[in-house]
Amino acid sequence: MRHSSPQVDNLYLVVLDPRRLIRWMYISRLSIASSIFVAAFFTWFQAEPSKTFVATACFVGAIFFTGASFLWTEVNRKPLTKGFLYGQLIVDLLVVTSVVHVTSAPNAGSQFAALYILVNAAAALMLPIGGALLIAALGIVIYVFDAISVSGFSTATTLQLLVFSIVAVSTVYISARLQQAGQGREQLVAELTRVRLREKDILANIKSGILTVDNSGLLLFANPSASELLGIDLESLIGGPIIRVIRAVSPVLADSLDLSGRDHTNSSRAEGEITRADRKFSFGVTTTSASGDGANVGPSTTAIFQDISDQKRLEQLNLRAQRLEAVAELSASLAHEIKNPLASIRSAVEQLSARPVATNDERTLGNLIVRESDRLSRLLSEFLDFARVRVTRREPVDVAAVVRGAAALVSSHPACADGVTLELEVGRTPLMIFGDDDLLHRAVFNLALNAAQVSRPTQRVRLVAAIATAEQLPRGVPFPHGAVAVQVIDEGPGIPAQVQDRLFEPFTTTKTGGTGLGLAIAHRAIEAHRGVMLVDTNERGTRFTALLPRAEPLDGATT
Repeated sequence: MRHSSPQVDNLYLVVLDPRRLIRWMYISRLSIASSIFVAAFFTWFQAEPSKTFVATACFVGAIFFTGASFLWTEVNRKPLTKGFLYGQLIVDLLVVTSVVHVTSAPNAGSQFAALYILVNAAAALMLPIGGALLIAALGIVIYVFDAISVSGFSTATTLQLLVFSIVAVSTVYISARLQQAGQGREQLVAELTRVRLREKDILANIKSGILTVDNSGLLLFANPSASELLGIDLESLIGGPIIRVIRAVSPVLADSLDLSGRDHTNSSRAEGEITRADRKFSFGVTTTSASGDGANVGPSTTAIFQDISDQKRLEQLNLRAQRLEAVAELSASLAHEIKNPLASIRSAVEQLSARPVATNDERTLGNLIVRESDRLSRLLSEFLDFARVRVTRREPVDVAAVVRGAAALVSSHPACADGVTLELEVGRTPLMIFGDDDLLHRAVFNLALNAAQVSRPTQRVRLVAAIATAEQLPRGVPFPHGAVAVQVIDEGPGIPAQVQDRLFEPFTTTKTGGTGLGLAIAHRAIEAHRGVMLVDTNERGTRFTALLPRAEPLDGATT
């Protein structure tokens, strides 16, 4: 597509801008009226009184009318209506007629009759075709009337009329083409403006960060998402050096821009971390190098990067689920193999301890073995519960009711620390899913009891159940009908970093005497319902979030 040059654009503006043309009409009108008045003044005593009167009236009228018009358009900035434009052109016809009348010679006409052509040209540029032809016809009528009244209808007058008519039609035709070209240009500008606005809107709303730098490291463009991800007001830095600023937040992103700009190579899916004051997260970046056009646009590098922390978290969840499934299968087999011999050992020791000939030491040791055998049996039972976590039935379950029941049971449980306040934030609206009521109850109970056990007196544990918001749903996890979010939030010391990666593995615990199976069972129970378990922890407390897929509405009803 061929682009118009700035000179052509300026030409269009000069020709087709009515306000600019009106200003030139003011100047021309005053110049012509002043010239004829000055000419009449120097020949005041030799000229006919009627002609000096016409010159004076023309001069005074032009001054007053032009002054009023100037106040209307330039001072008050009133719109240029069609009536206003017609009035200006009619007055210009009268001014030209005055000049022609004053300078007319018998049987020869006036040498200034060609001024009518200028008025016709102005009319053709500012009015529709019909209006321009009307002004041209009016000018011809006025000229004929003046010519007849002064010197009669001569051959010179006839020739001038013929020239006026041809020039008027030609001017109207050329003006029509210019107006069409101007309208086409305006449509093109409007379309380009719409495209730019649409492009800007897309770049502004896209979730990925986009920034472009030139070869010297100056920032050329950055969308709002780039500023949000980096925690930097990039828009205020456009035109300035940016690599060092980015390096302070993300060395990997800065190195990718440097390498792509220096070697003109593109990188695909490099990964790194962005460290801001409020958070630290993983990101992926792709860079593209452009060579420019060699004239107006120089070489540049564009980086497209996005937060992949949710994706990383999902990868960890999948790996964890696969690892736990393998552990569950192995543990089920081992538990069966150990539990039966353990029962035999317990029974034999109990019988030996009950013999009449058994000494007190033998009875004490026998009771110790029986007690420890019972503890191992309970541990194996829990281990089997972990291995057998399955959704045995799928029926409508109100998660809100499950959470209320689990909270009531935890608040009265002897393992709940004294002075811990249990707060329930559950609305009255049912939160329906399809699943196993008992399994969900066990999962929520384990999470809430674990939070109550790690809390100190006067601290609180919050149980929150509601429809999951868009911010809570991790990208990449399908929840076709939305999800129910169950949150268990405590104010404890947080989870130590050395156990965070193994938090849901069996026998992982930080509590004295704990089996380390409560969280593992809760995690498997949520995953058995095709849900996701997320953990956020720091020194101010821990938040467990269980996301469960909502039940599919039946017949358009909401759940």
